[in-house]
Amino acid sequence: MADEKTYLELSESDGAAHKFYEVIVNDTQVSIRYGRIGDTGQSQVKTYPTPEKAKAEATKKINEKVKKGYEHAVMGMRQKRSVTRRQIKSDRSTASQAPVIWKFNSGSPAFGIFIDNSRCWVGNEAGQIFALSDTGIVHNQLRLPDGVKCIVADNGWLYAGCDDGKVYDLTGKIPRVAYEIAPDVNIFWLDIKDAILGVSDDVGNVTTINHEDESQWAKKSSGESGWMVRCDEIGVYHGHSDGVTMYDWEDGKRIWNQKTRGNVLFGWQEESTIYAGTSQSLVYCFTKNGEVSTIYQCDAPVFSCATAQEGKYVFAGDNCSSIYCFNQGGDRLWKLATGCGSAFSMQFLNNRLYIVTTDGSLACIDASETAIQAAQSGTLPQTVNIQAPTTVAAAVPSNTLETTSSATQGVIVECFKEGGQLRIRVVSPGYNPNWKVQFPRDIRSEGARYLVEEVRESARGGFYRTFGDIKKLV
Repeated sequence: MADEKTYLELSESDGAAHKFYEVIVNDTQVSIRYGRIGDTGQSQVKTYPTPEKAKAEATKKINEKVKKGYEHAVMGMRQKRSVTRRQIKSDRSTASQAPVIWKFNSGSPAFGIFIDNSRCWVGNEAGQIFALSDTGIVHNQLRLPDGVKCIVADNGWLYAGCDDGKVYDLTGKIPRVAYEIAPDVNIFWLDIKDAILGVSDDVGNVTTINHEDESQWAKKSSGESGWMVRCDEIGVYHGHSDGVTMYDWEDGKRIWNQKTRGNVLFGWQEESTIYAGTSQSLVYCFTKNGEVSTIYQCDAPVFSCATAQEGKYVFAGDNCSSIYCFNQGGDRLWKLATGCGSAFSMQFLNNRLYIVTTDGSLACIDASETAIQAAQSGTLPQTVNIQAPTTVAAAVPSNTLETTSSATQGVIVECFKEGGQLRIRVVSPGYNPNWKVQFPRDIRSEGARYLVEEVRESARGGFYRTFGDIKKLV
């Protein structure tokens, strides 16, 4: 019997969607391939009891896509489009120069940043990720298949969202795929809390995905362009072109919605507050009950913001290469020039403000009162300029595993099939054998056993999470 193939495309002139959906029926087997036009995309194959049931399921899926605006098309007629990225006309700031201690040139515009007491991480549009010391020394280098959207932390785990539609776990020697977002979703931002991933996209949707890489719920906001998503124990906070909306963590029920002047372009959160920078040069502070607390006025559209000491100080970066500092009441304390482009993202730690910028820099700025006052009077530190290494071999994602026959160092887990799905459970003593384990999908093999560096209970309980390196037991 010849294969029955249906190929559909959804391509909108404003660039909001440019994706394909292909269904092939071969007897009792249905193959589905989907993704961005011009890419290979992802594939799924399912087998049904009879050819009639396979055909019925294929027809159902095709009709669902047609209702959403997909049309029959000829493969190859439309060309691949570039991934949507923030566009900033990075004008030169007229403010005094900020006291930049050191500046690392990553080589490409950078969005991803994460700072803690041990490392400074930066990820750029070329897919490169660097881990540096707080003095700018490069200690590690990774490379993802596409541009880095953002770097987010979840307790001890570190994840990078990538333009290839995947989220990579960075806690081991090499990046591992932790979550796979449908490639027809144009991801704008990500956040994660206790293994639950929040995703906002170009059309204003927000989706949560659980530790087994399965969608929990999805909602469409009243706006578009979701450049902000933040998660905590009780809710998901989504910033879009119409304001900020809070959804219940468990079921996606809308809790509150607040309109803003201008599109929300970035978001930050503290324990009891949410901050949203907008295209109308404002930073809003909302309580997590949805009340407007303070509004901070900048001089140009705000593309990043951060806070210090639970909101005692609020920082913002505009699209004219300036950074700002406000007190909690909304008074502007200072405005200075970055000297290295506009800040796509930022983070504050230990009296230092770290920014990643349009020219690819990770810059460390001395934000202490003494250094700022000196800079305002024209006295600046000698900036240390650091270039990205060119000879270091970067670790890249792989589904190939090291093997070992020794199980003395680590925890043993095994892969088994449950309801047609491959799951992971712990077999080492001292763990609940009924709990599932968050584990990369692309290295699962039924019946295989693995040695993982650590297995940790999730903060909410009910499942485990692997941490660190993974080897296959032989």
